[in-house]
Amino acid sequence: MNIKRLLKLSLCLLPLTVSPVVFALDNSALTRYDYENDIFHPIHATHGMVASEQVLATQVGLDILKRGGNAIDAAVGVGFALAVVLPNAGNIGGGGFMVLHDAKTGKDFTLDFREMAPQKASRNMYLDEKGNVIPDQSLYTHNAVGVPGTVAGMEYALKKWGSLPLSEVIKPSIDLAQKGIRVSPALAKLLDVEQQNLAKWDSTKAIFFKNNTPLKEGDLLVQKDLAKSLKLIAKHGSQVFYNGEIGQKIVAEMQHHGGIMSAEDLKNYKAIERPPIVGDYRGYKIVTMPPPSSGGVHIVQILNMLEHYPISSYGVNSAQSIHYMAEAMKLAYADRSEYLGDPDFTHVPVSGLTSKKYADELVKIISPDTARASSTIKPNNPMPYESDQTTHYSTVDQYGNAVAVTYTLNFNFGSGIVATGTGILLNDEMDDFSSKPGVPNGFGLIGGEANAIGAKKRPLSSMSPTLVLKDNKPWLVTGSPGGSRIISAVLQTIVNSIDFKMNPAEAASTPRIHHQWLPDELRIEKGISADTVNILKKQGYDVKQKAVMGRTQTIQVLPDGFYGYSDPRNPDGATRGY
Repeated sequence: MNIKRLLKLSLCLLPLTVSPVVFALDNSALTRYDYENDIFHPIHATHGMVASEQVLATQVGLDILKRGGNAIDAAVGVGFALAVVLPNAGNIGGGGFMVLHDAKTGKDFTLDFREMAPQKASRNMYLDEKGNVIPDQSLYTHNAVGVPGTVAGMEYALKKWGSLPLSEVIKPSIDLAQKGIRVSPALAKLLDVEQQNLAKWDSTKAIFFKNNTPLKEGDLLVQKDLAKSLKLIAKHGSQVFYNGEIGQKIVAEMQHHGGIMSAEDLKNYKAIERPPIVGDYRGYKIVTMPPPSSGGVHIVQILNMLEHYPISSYGVNSAQSIHYMAEAMKLAYADRSEYLGDPDFTHVPVSGLTSKKYADELVKIISPDTARASSTIKPNNPMPYESDQTTHYSTVDQYGNAVAVTYTLNFNFGSGIVATGTGILLNDEMDDFSSKPGVPNGFGLIGGEANAIGAKKRPLSSMSPTLVLKDNKPWLVTGSPGGSRIISAVLQTIVNSIDFKMNPAEAASTPRIHHQWLPDELRIEKGISADTVNILKKQGYDVKQKAVMGRTQTIQVLPDGFYGYSDPRNPDGATRGY
């Protein structure tokens, strides 16, 4: 069957709730990749593209592009839509990061709309009288909730870089919330897994349960209160969330359950523009998120180390390429534990950590054939060389704009708490602080003094929305959920694209590896060969095959158009273009 017939067939197989998408079929598109030999093929389009973790949200973004909106308009529309159709991670009760390229100015920007600790938050708030961490206090209670940033961030981006009014980009999300969506198999499974946490709260059960059990696959999920909240935001903007009716209901929820978040906390929240982390890898410009994300710093740091090795000649997922990648990851994650935190409260040696000269020193301690025990690795000294349930989406347009957004509630469904009368799930982002420096958080990550809990601080994150530029024009737009594995998933997407010249479908479908220093284990996905695993074990690695890591949403920009792909690890994801 030829490619044109395959594409026609794929259109016929689209869900009935999604309008048909027009894919360009010019000859250059058909010859850009080796269709005779490639196993995985990306989606191609010429005018605009959206890649997200939920097909309905992707369609919302694509429709905005088709109406003449730009990539920022589409990104904001997708952000609100995911709050409806991907409630375990999409949100307006959480926060995140945006990296974008503005075609008008040719400049790159990053926007921090990360959650913030309430004013009454204190360093030892999750410790008992003996100084031990109290289980689940930072995860499933009202005091696990950080001040949400998503609404402020989306409005900020739209006002500065968008072209459409907020009311227009939110309208599709209101419709989805009012009319309801069918629960997918993936969402049904998550609701079942998390039912114990969700069932604690009547306001949550009223939305996600029927007959005292979680909604099942195929059930209609209707969110009337969320639709009302979205209508208020569409009409009044972010002020209704932070200083109006919605904010009042969030504060009432907190007061009723002894939470420390106040009206003043909401009123004082601001999204912040920060200078991007910029690196260079084999002639490509890496533009990514600065602290309080740890992701951008350490992606550039690891790439600086990998640049010392001819990775492409070793082969994809060979023992040698995995070895150098794992050793570089260990060193970076060790530094993360010591130096990374909110830059408004602690000095983060960004220029040192991302310095190529620092990488020159680090690679001297990497053996070419032996794994170094994590117990012998301590945070190094970058001073002289001077951040699992999240979701990512990417958008590009015909005007040259590109947007990468990663935002989160932290764990699935966040705290599990819906603020009564709002339909809004609240995050449990306070767990991303170091409840006790040196003690692992929910993702097993070790944090230090730089990420200790403090009033008005933003917790460290691994979220890593990233752009790769060629000749100062967007070439790759990517990012991923996955907690501590975000950094490694995005890193391998970049390496697969640049070193191994993979298209976005190939890059997403390749098995991944991960090492975060502690615990001292090399985590791999299904698909790494037994021969490779045996070599790695002989080198000293404790190799463990575990669940899949990351769910990337990647778009590549080439002279003949856009090529995109949604990670096959998520069956609900979709990339669409026109």
